[in-house]
Amino acid sequence: MNTKLKGFIYGIITSVTFGLIPLFTLPLMQKGMQSDSILLYRFLTATVALGVMMLVKKESFRISLRDVPLLLLLSLFYTASALFLLYGYEVMGAGVATTIHFTYPVFVTILMLALYREKTSLTTWTAVVLAIAGVARLSLQQGSGSSIDPVGVAVVLLSAIGYASYIIAVNKSRLRDMHSRKLAFYVFLFTAAMFCLKTGAGGGIQPLPDSVSAVNILLLAVAPTVISNITLLLAVRHIGGTLTSILGALEPVTAVCIGALVFGEAFTVNEAIGILLILTAVILIILSRSIQSRLALLLKRIRPRHI
Repeated sequence: MNTKLKGFIYGIITSVTFGLIPLFTLPLMQKGMQSDSILLYRFLTATVALGVMMLVKKESFRISLRDVPLLLLLSLFYTASALFLLYGYEVMGAGVATTIHFTYPVFVTILMLALYREKTSLTTWTAVVLAIAGVARLSLQQGSGSSIDPVGVAVVLLSAIGYASYIIAVNKSRLRDMHSRKLAFYVFLFTAAMFCLKTGAGGGIQPLPDSVSAVNILLLAVAPTVISNITLLLAVRHIGGTLTSILGALEPVTAVCIGALVFGEAFTVNEAIGILLILTAVILIILSRSIQSRLALLLKRIRPRHI
């Protein structure tokens, strides 16, 4: 299996597992748990799970002191993205906030161009537009009653920039060569510490309501946190930040499917169109090299020749 194909598979696994978040968080929220407590439990459990995994595999926890500032920076980007997105959910509703947050592939593409002069093909830009349009179709439901708050929009854009910065920092820093489990472990550890400080400054951490909630926290920590972040790091390593971010469009597709199949939510025409747009974007990205080659060949054939 070639490197690029591996990257696409890792990117798809990342998106699908991230999309499982509602499956485990909605039951917790229905029992009265606040977002800060859920996030703290999530990242603490993920840190412990990864630590145990590394111990079983006898992997080293050793890091260089010069890596600590970079790890803290990654954790800051990750924490900022999560916190700003949650604020968006509170002030404008999940649908609008999700759509605005999903502009992060655009920020990845723009930042890679501005900072590293990484050229982006027309196929990639087309996929970005299709993916965002698809997410908008999935998220912006008629009659949601959500109002657009300018301050909320700005804050959620900061969430998108934070997530884009996380992807780029992983892709372009020397931490790219660190083992994916070790890198994820320290990002989770520092992220959990930041949420611990935030929760401590607020109303304190809530106790888990029951054993079912504990199971949901465990599953939330393993599937859409440990697995998804390890595969995210591997995807970025194999295909870069831009393509990985666009494959993230599969996250809301998974969430919509879970909503319809598990929670009995209605599956609308808007959602069907949104999924079709997103799948088209993903196919464009996977076939991008072939498409670019064919376009180049076509242009070569039709280009006027001067004698």
